[in-house]
Amino acid sequence: MEATINNRALPGHYPAPLLPKWVLRQPRPAAPVAAPPRAFVMPLSKRLFDLVVAGLVLLALLPLLAVVALLIWLESPGPVLYYSYRVGTNYRIFKFWKFRSMRPNADQQLAAMKSHNQYQATVAEHSAHDCACGGQCQGQLIDKQGNLVCERRHRQARRASEEATFIKIVNDPRVTRVGIFLRNTSIDELPQLFNVLRGDMSLVGNRPLPLYEAEKLTTDQFAARFLAPAGITGLWQVSKRGGKGPMSADERKGLDVQYARNYSLQSDLKILLRTVPALFQQENV
Repeated sequence: MEATINNRALPGHYPAPLLPKWVLRQPRPAAPVAAPPRAFVMPLSKRLFDLVVAGLVLLALLPLLAVVALLIWLESPGPVLYYSYRVGTNYRIFKFWKFRSMRPNADQQLAAMKSHNQYQATVAEHSAHDCACGGQCQGQLIDKQGNLVCERRHRQARRASEEATFIKIVNDPRVTRVGIFLRNTSIDELPQLFNVLRGDMSLVGNRPLPLYEAEKLTTDQFAARFLAPAGITGLWQVSKRGGKGPMSADERKGLDVQYARNYSLQSDLKILLRTVPALFQQENV
């Protein structure tokens, strides 16, 4: 057969084509994908401000730094400066410097001190049948033994068993006598001015976190805190410090995200001015 079934090149009458005319659907356009968050880039004005102020403060405080180093060396053996690895802007890990305010083996004792963490939720010992609703139980659950238990009491106990994001120990026995003074006056933080000069940190920003704390803040809700400068002082430090009342972990994380979204050079100046009275705290942490 010289002509194909659907060929119309030759004259004559042909029946309808045997092959249907399929209507091909055009592929639907793909839904727009949200662009990944961009890495934080330090504004030039903020970086210049950090270099000038940190450099001048270091020059002015050199005699004080020398005296503090001598006192630490005289009280306990070990290095005068202490560093730990912290997670800062864009999840960058760097060496974070402080004056040593604890005994040299303090890090090895941290695991035994976590039960004294003020951020760790606690719940009093109660019977499984006790109600935490202050009256008639508003909701009940069935535990593994098949007993009815108060839902609110159950949630309190579960929260208490979870490990806290931050670690803050009041009256920490690992702190030396000189260290108590350094912490209460925040003098132990002064070596971080070298971190500012190196570009690891800024004067104002979100506090860089130890690795074990940072890995718990990788959720969409709180990861935004790392898209901001890492700083010596910040919004949460001046909000409820110096005897103004305890701050919960959720409040602290919320303030970090708030700063990351709204920071400016003007707000940084306000935080620096509020930092001066906040340096002298009443709690030994």
